[in-house]
Amino acid sequence: MLSAAPLRVVIAGLVHGHVDGFFRQVKGRDVEIVGVSDPDPALHRKYAAKYGLPIEIFSTDLAKLLDKTKPEAVASFSNTFDHAEIVEISAARRLPVMMEKPLAVSMEHARRIQRAAKQANIPVIVNYETTWYRSHGALYKLLKQQAAGGEIRKMVAMDGHQGPKEINTPPEFFNWLTDPAKGGGGALFDFGCYGANLMTWMMDNQRPLSVTALTQRIKPAIYPNTDDEATILVEYPRAQGIIEGSWNWPFNRKDFEVYAQKAYAVAVGGATLRTRLPGAQEETRAPEELPADERDSISYLTAIARGTLKPAGLSSLENNMIVTEILSAARESARTGKRVVLP
Repeated sequence: MLSAAPLRVVIAGLVHGHVDGFFRQVKGRDVEIVGVSDPDPALHRKYAAKYGLPIEIFSTDLAKLLDKTKPEAVASFSNTFDHAEIVEISAARRLPVMMEKPLAVSMEHARRIQRAAKQANIPVIVNYETTWYRSHGALYKLLKQQAAGGEIRKMVAMDGHQGPKEINTPPEFFNWLTDPAKGGGGALFDFGCYGANLMTWMMDNQRPLSVTALTQRIKPAIYPNTDDEATILVEYPRAQGIIEGSWNWPFNRKDFEVYAQKAYAVAVGGATLRTRLPGAQEETRAPEELPADERDSISYLTAIARGTLKPAGLSSLENNMIVTEILSAARESARTGKRVVLP
């Protein structure tokens, strides 16, 4: 049963470019932004003017803002490094948190998030654009829930775009995306996380045996401090995953291929699924809609904050702890040139 009152949300951080999408999506939805926190007053003025928000709801102090506004949930659009602190501040007030992917810059930060969430008994969810893709939902239903093709043997995830500069990300976003300390890495973390998230989901949160990665800096004049090309090999006992994260694709893409013993399914973007099942030719179809509470981040956050759903699957902290482990091992593998066996 839906509450009559809008979901009261505080936004923590304005430096992640996805915050624009959130501001646009809440218009006309049963959501009230009661406060916005960011250390930079210039960003307060920018977003207040852009979305017609009163400057009085902006603050540089998240803790004080939460105490003043008493929201139901926190939506984080900070750099990845700040996720742990935002969760700790929110957990101290028993507030659920949704953050933009990836979860953390390191396992140390991921464990801080996990510890704070456990101690306060709050949900922490990670928002990926691909979570709300109908194509991925249909792929999972076919190969996992219906087991239409037998065991999974190989997965290939291809995610990325032409590069942050090339697609004109705003400076506050570009600056931390290309700072290894603030973002965890370049294309490796920015787009490698999608494949790690999806593969962990398909493998029922199984931790891989090993991770091997190759990164490159193809455009050092633009990205002198981070990789812009990354390939990650993920080894499972009876399957392999290939994650291709790139700031060098000729166009934006988020595609996912899964090959089982007797069938395959290929999600092309969010709205197309190609399949081939035993005894049949390849078919292409437009998948059905996802359940109402799982069609976008706002619907999901509302359901989580109000207790009608519990975090699971792609958004869950359990999945994303493993994602962070994969990315951290990939970073180490790329640094040393060696396969990293997970303990």
